Amino acid sequence: MSKDLNHDADCLFCKIINGEIPSNKVYEDDLCYAFRDIDPQAPTHILVVPRTHVASCAEITGDNAALVGHIFTVIARIAAREKLADGWRVVSNVGADAGQTVPHLHFHILGGKRLSDRMG
Repeated sequence: MSKDLNHDADCLFCKIINGEIPSNKVYEDDLCYAFRDIDPQAPTHILVVPRTHVASCAEITGDNAALVGHIFTVIARIAAREKLADGWRVVSNVGADAGQTVPHLHFHILGGKRLSDRMG
């Protein structure tokens, strides 16, 4: 895959996408990149990020909504490939109060065990 031209030079996830920082890649295509979380909160914990830098869900617009739709089709494929047939969760944090630590839109795929009913 080619390096993304629309990235933030200071963004951790942009650096991962561009190969500047190593990751345990699970999937990639021209629109998104998926890799295993380095601090997993479940047996399966994968992050799916757009190659284009978008800060969070708060920046999803009509112009980039198709990208998010594509990412969700990729999430379903990854969950199937990871054999998460008994269930999985998708989470995206927006802002510091929600726990977003990297200001680049990303979706956590969590599964591989029975997850708590509590969300916070």
